[in-house]
Amino acid sequence: MLPIIFIIPIFQLLVLSYTATFEIKNVDLIALDNDRTPTSRELINKFSGSSFYHFTGYADNFESAKQLIKSGEAEQIIIIEPGFEKQLINEKSGEIQIITDAINGNAASMMFAYAISIIGDFNKNIIVANNPSQHIGMPININPLFWYNPELDYITYMVPGILVLLVTIIGMFLGSMNLVKEKEIGTIEQINVTPIKKYHFIAGKLIPFWLIANIDLAIGLLLAYFVFKIPVMGSVGLLFFVASIYLVGILSIGLVISTLTNTMQQAMFIAWFFLVIFILMSGLFTPIESMPNWAQIMNYGNPVSYFIKINRMIMLKGSGFSDIQQELSILVAFAVVLFSFSILRYRKTV
Repeated sequence: MLPIIFIIPIFQLLVLSYTATFEIKNVDLIALDNDRTPTSRELINKFSGSSFYHFTGYADNFESAKQLIKSGEAEQIIIIEPGFEKQLINEKSGEIQIITDAINGNAASMMFAYAISIIGDFNKNIIVANNPSQHIGMPININPLFWYNPELDYITYMVPGILVLLVTIIGMFLGSMNLVKEKEIGTIEQINVTPIKKYHFIAGKLIPFWLIANIDLAIGLLLAYFVFKIPVMGSVGLLFFVASIYLVGILSIGLVISTLTNTMQQAMFIAWFFLVIFILMSGLFTPIESMPNWAQIMNYGNPVSYFIKINRMIMLKGSGFSDIQQELSILVAFAVVLFSFSILRYRKTV
């Protein structure tokens, strides 16, 4: 118990102190430049040169830009309409459009503030260049659009993540205490002398809690709809399909912990250690893109982050299978590997 009591809290403090940040950085930006003039390119360069933005390139049309937002590959779009430069020269004003992925209302507000600041600086440069001795109003009018969460409500952003947290806690804790309870009350020896196969035994320990977690997810979705007024914009069937695969992986982690420990107290401490790391590095509270590079690399092995992203995409964006297939493939790999490892770790003696 001494390593659990001392080493694990130290490790958590060192890792989470760096990763649990509310700072917004590296906002993925897409530009749709329909003007294609030196002035429009200068404005886009102002964005791409900012430390707050990660300029990912140009979109060919609005539909392709929209798909990038929907799939999560972009967080903000700057749209410059044809005749932008001509309007600035002849009419002393012009219009651009900033579209922001507002699932996370707090982050969207900050991203919009970044855009306003950059455009304001660009405005000043135009005023000084064209009217060095004359005071005029701001020449660019901005029309912001906040998609998927137009009210910038933080609850809308948090509820899908909390649902993932709910099923994760159930899967991790119940799975980790499963075999340990058999060890503590002595029934594991009776099971070991039966002719039951190892994978039958592990599957039998996994399936009941898999069903319980799915039922809890269904209850959570009903509460999200009736209490928080957050419907599932995408396919409910697809959401439960992804959740079922995810739960196999999470329950398998619990079963692996259960095979490594001898008491329920040990199992709970180790499960809590992994759970805290997974949750706080998952993007539930803070964007993964704002974490240090080494933390982002570590997060590739965090199944919770993939399911939170998928759940938000399905519930709030209405994303389909093609939009989540990369994350889903990783969850399938997690589930297969972890379930297989839990079977290998269970030592059945006759």
